[in-house]
Amino acid sequence: MRQIRPNRRTAALGSAGALVAATLMAGAVAVPTANAASGGSGQDREMRGAAVAAQRAAKAGIDWQDCPTDWGLAKPVQCGWVSVPLDYAKPYGKQIKLAVDRVGNTGTKEERQGALVYNPGGPGGSGMRFPLRVVNKAPLWTDVAKAYDFVGFDPRGVGHSAPISCIDPQEFVKAPKADPVPDSEADKRAQRKLAREYAEGCAERTGKAMLAQMTTPNTVRDLDVIRAALGEKKLNFLGVSYGTYIGAVYGTLFPGHVRRMIVDSVVNPSRSKIWYEANLDQDVAFEGRWKDWEDWVAANDAAYHLGKTRAAVQAKWLELRATAKKNPIGGLVGPAELIGFFQSAPYYDSSWAPVATVFSKYFAGDTQALVDAAAPDLTDTAGNASSENGNAVYTAVECTDAKWPTSWKKWDRDNTRLNKNYPFMTWANAWLNLPCATWPVKQQTPVNVKSGKGLPGVLIVQSTNDAATPYDGAVELHKRFKGSRLITEKGAGSHGVTNLVNSCINPRVQSYLLTGKLDAADVTCTPHATPTP
Repeated sequence: MRQIRPNRRTAALGSAGALVAATLMAGAVAVPTANAASGGSGQDREMRGAAVAAQRAAKAGIDWQDCPTDWGLAKPVQCGWVSVPLDYAKPYGKQIKLAVDRVGNTGTKEERQGALVYNPGGPGGSGMRFPLRVVNKAPLWTDVAKAYDFVGFDPRGVGHSAPISCIDPQEFVKAPKADPVPDSEADKRAQRKLAREYAEGCAERTGKAMLAQMTTPNTVRDLDVIRAALGEKKLNFLGVSYGTYIGAVYGTLFPGHVRRMIVDSVVNPSRSKIWYEANLDQDVAFEGRWKDWEDWVAANDAAYHLGKTRAAVQAKWLELRATAKKNPIGGLVGPAELIGFFQSAPYYDSSWAPVATVFSKYFAGDTQALVDAAAPDLTDTAGNASSENGNAVYTAVECTDAKWPTSWKKWDRDNTRLNKNYPFMTWANAWLNLPCATWPVKQQTPVNVKSGKGLPGVLIVQSTNDAATPYDGAVELHKRFKGSRLITEKGAGSHGVTNLVNSCINPRVQSYLLTGKLDAADVTCTPHATPTP
């Protein structure tokens, strides 16, 4: 799951069987096949294909070079490529190249424990900036960087890794867009038409052959091939948001390949939640966190002058929304663009003050600050292409991963019901995901996530008030991964916990990565510091 703005947002938001009768070359280990709970014989073929690809990658390694200048990753970051099958059932068929990058460990050769591979979420997020935590000497990661190479990658379809597309990027970012909250059946018909056309555009611009392979299990197989290419016998992995679902599926399909795994802000891995129900759960959680932010703005009325109660702040929001609907601000910022900007506040505590400042400036007469913050930059062709690509991957993975309702009556009933009490994100989220109702390629059955043989203790970290990945997801994965430990940040709600300063959490994350040790029992921590205006 990833936040997308100013023009879109995410909704985010198998047990292993017998071993293949071969042991792979240096840097790899025997690869398990998927059992029937994970999809049956089709996945058996794909898992055998993954073993072939990993063996090939272990032999080839990665030819590390300086990164291309236009990637924005200067020395000491190095970049390279890993080839993977487009379709793992055909490992000798068409290959695609995945972009990877790294910074080597900063400690001694004796201190080095291997590579730490990172995924920030999405679907559609790039992990290529992860090594910059070492370059920029991020304090929380200094000791971990002594022991690990920091490795990022663009998942299949993302960024530099065979990027996909569903619509012309300039068309994608044009503004203002229609108000997500429908006033009539005609409004709904118009949005349904756009969703259907978007799904068709994915097939036309990406091709059905590629689209059908844009799944979480394939990304997980890609991750195992990257592990082998790195020369690592086992994987050290940090996954945030949707990256936790990658981790959950990896731990299911490749349990014996895991060395250390941290999952932070967890997607609910239940088959019944992937992905339609997960998005409905998000709508409820976003409303709760939106109210938390409004309470904070009200408590800091001396700084923002938006009202001393939540109700007063909400009234200002509704006033702004109504104004933008009647006459888009700056000709570009309507209700859809407002949601694209304001939803960063329920996502991240770090956005509380910046969003409140722009909100306050608007009511003090400074409309340009809002336009600058919420309107798309139509001249940023590279950025717009990146935004369009991210949305395309998000849609492709979620729509192909699982079966979605095809009945508009169900979508309409469920979202109309939710919108009554949780109006902040409900309809915007519905339209974002509606292409899945008319998806042009076969939709899969999600992996049955659970512990497999050899899976070590996994560290799960989650805040109780997370909007993008509600807390129940962490509880569910904790139940499914035997021997895991759950660190709960109680009373907090920022999405992504491990990169925030919390003296209860940071030492435990570091200790786990450096020693592999987990607490004897689950841990509940007090929240990190509340933002200040």
